[in-house]
Amino acid sequence: MRKIVISILSIGLAVMWQPAAHAQFGSGIVLDPTQSAHALTQIENEGKSLQNEATQIENGTQIFTNTVKIASTALQTYNQVVQQYNLYHQMMLAPQMLYGRFLSPQTDLMMTQQIANHYGNGSGTSWVNSSNTGTAAASSIQLASLPPLTATIPTANVTTFAGQQQLAAQGATVDLGDSVAATELQTIGTIKANQSARQADITALENATNTTDPSQETELAVLQRINRALLLQLRTMQDTNQINANAALQQMVIQKQQQDAMKASFRDSSGYQSYYKANITTTSSGAANLLTQAY
Repeated sequence: MRKIVISILSIGLAVMWQPAAHAQFGSGIVLDPTQSAHALTQIENEGKSLQNEATQIENGTQIFTNTVKIASTALQTYNQVVQQYNLYHQMMLAPQMLYGRFLSPQTDLMMTQQIANHYGNGSGTSWVNSSNTGTAAASSIQLASLPPLTATIPTANVTTFAGQQQLAAQGATVDLGDSVAATELQTIGTIKANQSARQADITALENATNTTDPSQETELAVLQRINRALLLQLRTMQDTNQINANAALQQMVIQKQQQDAMKASFRDSSGYQSYYKANITTTSSGAANLLTQAY
């Protein structure tokens, strides 16, 4: 386009530099300087117009090139978004498609089986009911004990104070053991009584996890299921901690019983010498004197 403008300008300049003589051409045309200058001005204006059009064409080409680049970038971004959506959708469906067939049937806590009342006191039946429901655990433990303790064990007939202390310590061990046993029986029975509701929560969570419902495949729904699973896990851990605490208390009662036996043994050993001197030595000396006098 620039070559065309330069050629037109060259023609115009050639016309301007022609001699101003009124030479007659063979065709009878006479050169008019005024008309030539006017033609030159028109040629210059046309050259500028062509140059402006060329500039506009170049700008349009640049704009078109930029538009193509923007469209290509937008198309690439769209393809990436589609790939991400397909990946998220596949991940939502993965639990049912990939892992659903590996789910094994759940095993509920087994209820304690009812037993016959061979002794007529109903202790076994009451204990079984408490282990399944968590109710009346203390009375069930007392019914299963021999005998049911309803009053303080009398210690007045024990001659020594040390003997009274030993009897009281053993009685305290029995009472503490009954308390721990009743607590553990109530804990286990309560867990069994609540297992139906707990299992219903787990089943609902499992169904929501394996569903293909679009409303359950959103990120918020997945986070809610994760939070719910964590809450169920925390509750199960609380139950486990309760059982562990009861087991620790039971171990403490057993340790107390062992400690009481050791303390009683030490006390008997320390008092044996004085008791021997006060009772056995006197008796044996008297018997020896009698034998000596007899002979």
